Amino acid sequence: MSVAEEQFLVGTGVVIGTVKHLSADERNQLIVEAMSGEALTTSEIEGEILNRASVQSSIQRQLGLIADKRRATPAEQGIAEMMVDLYRSFSGPVTNEMLFAWHRMVASGRRDLINIGKYRASREPMQVVSGPIGASKVHFEAPPSKRVPSEMKRFIAWFNRTAPQGAESLPTITRAGIAHLYFESIHPFEDGNGRIGRALAEKAMAQSFGQPILVTLATTILARQKSYYEALERTCRQNELTTWLVWFAEIALEAQRRTITQVEFLIAKTKLLDRLRGHINERQQKVLLRMLREGPEGFKGGLSAGNYSTITGASPATTTRDLADLTDKGAFVRTGERKHARYTLNLGIGEQRNQKYS
Repeated sequence: MSVAEEQFLVGTGVVIGTVKHLSADERNQLIVEAMSGEALTTSEIEGEILNRASVQSSIQRQLGLIADKRRATPAEQGIAEMMVDLYRSFSGPVTNEMLFAWHRMVASGRRDLINIGKYRASREPMQVVSGPIGASKVHFEAPPSKRVPSEMKRFIAWFNRTAPQGAESLPTITRAGIAHLYFESIHPFEDGNGRIGRALAEKAMAQSFGQPILVTLATTILARQKSYYEALERTCRQNELTTWLVWFAEIALEAQRRTITQVEFLIAKTKLLDRLRGHINERQQKVLLRMLREGPEGFKGGLSAGNYSTITGASPATTTRDLADLTDKGAFVRTGERKHARYTLNLGIGEQRNQKYS
């Protein structure tokens, strides 16, 4: 774990140092994209699919960046509120009141829950499951509801005691990993425990650096969802921490690499658009912006001539000229020939950087 902790420390320094060189608008864009990405993926892990534009709009509105009237569902508004609260109050201690407020946010609009903004009280067993209704899998059974208040009192005391300035401070990844597992093992709420537990892990990471840091933890867990549930189940059944912490450390480092890619992508995108401003036509700019909206990975499989024509309405001959021009100007990299030709963004990030930090 000491090696992972050191790598995470170095990686976080890279992120913090790079972000300092962004403009205010770029930093805001990065914050909104990171928070909205985490809001969407932490919800998707629980089977809830939200609208990206609505979540982003809610986050921007709460940060005072826009004042639009885009409608958001209670679930979209609620998860956005929790992400913004996590970002703003990362340094504060964990309290019952904070957790109850987060639960009200993630359970916003729910009509099927009895206890919203308070710990569960049902006499029925609380089972941690995954999968669709009718084909779900039970991973473990949490403590009975009558034990939840006392278990949470111990958890809260532990979390605050192990903070960087606490009496028994722990290394960053170790504390974040234990915090998530500890909270999930208690499973104190009727629903929403996964989202709150992952937020607590991110809070633990941010506290270690004295500032909100952008770590795409939920995004990375979603990509490893099967192994995530397997690791939780195995650890809860065996009551052995080492395997879980090794798994969590790998996830934390991968999440950090994703974050570094996001930051580098934003910088590269800005440089590319500045370089091409005034040198490409409206069709080319429309396609370029559309590809950039896909993020660092770009279009899956690359952009085809057919994609270009669909987006712009251009004829085959015009499409061929536009694509050749964008390639000549260094905006695209082409692979394949004729109908098999595919175009990807030429941003100069990715493989080399991944090798550097792996």
